[in-house]
Amino acid sequence: MTATPFWIAGQPQHGDRELIVNHPFDDGEAGRTSWADTSQVEAAVAAAASVADEFAETPAHVRSRALRHVADRLSERAEQVAQLITAESGKPIRWSRVEVTRAVSTFTWAAEEARRFGGTMQRLDTDPNAEGRTAVTRRFPYGPVLGITPFNFPVNLVAHKLAPSIAVGAPILIKPAPATPLSALLLGELLAETDLPAGAVSVVPVPNEEAPALAADERFPVISFTGSDVVGWQLADSLPRRKVTLELGGNAAALVCADFDDLDWAADRIATFGNYQAGQSCISVQRVFVHRDHYDRFLPLLVDKVAALATGDPTDDDCVVGPLISSAAAQRVTEWIDEAVNSGARLHCGGQRDGNLVSPAVLTDVPRDAKLAESEVFGPVLIVEPVADDTAGLAAINASRYGLQAGVFTTRIDLAATAHRRLKVGGVIIGDVPSFRADQMPYGGTKASGTGREGVASAMEDLTEAKVLVLPLL
Repeated sequence: MTATPFWIAGQPQHGDRELIVNHPFDDGEAGRTSWADTSQVEAAVAAAASVADEFAETPAHVRSRALRHVADRLSERAEQVAQLITAESGKPIRWSRVEVTRAVSTFTWAAEEARRFGGTMQRLDTDPNAEGRTAVTRRFPYGPVLGITPFNFPVNLVAHKLAPSIAVGAPILIKPAPATPLSALLLGELLAETDLPAGAVSVVPVPNEEAPALAADERFPVISFTGSDVVGWQLADSLPRRKVTLELGGNAAALVCADFDDLDWAADRIATFGNYQAGQSCISVQRVFVHRDHYDRFLPLLVDKVAALATGDPTDDDCVVGPLISSAAAQRVTEWIDEAVNSGARLHCGGQRDGNLVSPAVLTDVPRDAKLAESEVFGPVLIVEPVADDTAGLAAINASRYGLQAGVFTTRIDLAATAHRRLKVGGVIIGDVPSFRADQMPYGGTKASGTGREGVASAMEDLTEAKVLVLPLL
C-alpha cells in the first residue's frame, strides 16, 4: 500500500519511520504514512513562525476562499472521506457520513466568519476627559498555533482546529492522533490546493511521547488541545505562561424530568447517543437520572432499546455501534463494568467483549465511587439512577468533576431556565441528549472538562487578542 504523505508548509513529505494504521474492527491495514523526523518537525515549526506576520495580514477574502475550497472539496469527496474515517477509526459508516457533513459546515462557517471578523467602534466622549476621541478595537492573532487532536472525530475535530486558525490568519501545525492520522492528512492535501502562504498549515504525525517537547516550543504562543483530561491538564500545568485551550472529556448526564411524558422518545435518544460510536464521544450519554415517578417504566424501555442496537461491522449501513479504537480500550471498559458489578451494581444487558467490540451495557445500583460513576468511560455504557425530584436530578448532574454538556428532558420553560442557571456545564440541551452539538455554537466545558470554547467564532476569539486604537474624532 502506498504511503500517504504528510504536509509541511503545504508540501508533501515522507519520513523514515513507517506508521501503519489498522482498522479497529478486523485489524486489517487501513493505510500507512510515516512519522516526521526531528528536522522535518523543526521545518514545520520554523515555517509557521516565519510566516506569522504575513499570514496575519493576508486579506480576508483569500482566507475565506481557501476555507470555502476545503468545504467544497469535502462535499465532492464525501463518501471517500467517510469511508476513510470508518477505516481508520472503526466509526460506523452512518456516523462517518454525518461527520463529513459537519466538517463541511465547520469550514463553511469559518469562510463566512473570516469575512465578518472585523472590529468595533466605541465613543469615548461619555467622559469629559475623553472628548474628541473614539476607540476602534480589533482582534489580532497571538501567532502560530499547535493543534493536538484526538482519534474519535478525525476530520471534524481537526477542522475545528484548522478552520478558525485560518479564518483569523494564525499559522497552525496539526499533530493528529497516531491512531487516525490519515483523515487529517487528507485535509492537509486539500489545503495545499489553496493559495494560502507557505507555512500557514502543516499536518505532521508525531508520536504522543514527543508532543510535550513540541508544545514547549515557545514559537507556539497558543496550544489548542482536544483529548483526555489527564493529558490536557498536565499540558496546561507545564505551560503556565502560554495560552492553552482545552477541550477535554466528561461523563455527560441526561435527566428525565417529572413533566416529560414521551418516555419512549427519551429512551430511544439516550440509547442511541450513549452508544452511537461505541460511546467514544466526550458528550455521549453516560449517566442517566430519572424522576422516580417514571423510573419503573423508563428502565425497561431503555434496556430493550439498548439491547436492540445493531452492533458489529462498521462498514455495514445498519451498524449503530462499532468497535472501540483498540484492544486496550475495550479491555478497560469491560474491566470497569466488572468492577462495578463486583461492587454491587446490576448489569441489565451487554458488557460482553468480542475483540474490540463491547456490547452496549446498562447498569443500575452503581456505587458512587466506582470508575463508571466517577470517570469518563469513553465506551458503550449507561448507568441509570432514580432521583426524588427534578431539583435532586440537577444536583446529581452537578455531582461530577466534569462539566461539558447535559441533557434535560422537560417541556417546562421555567425548569429549562433553572437548569441553564444551576448546572455547572458548558452547554444545556433541553428536550434531548447532551450529545447534541451544532458546530457554530460555543462548545466547551467547566471544571475538569476544560477551558476555552470551540465553535468557529468562539475559537477565533480564543486565538486572538484585542488591541485598541484611539483616534481623534475627525
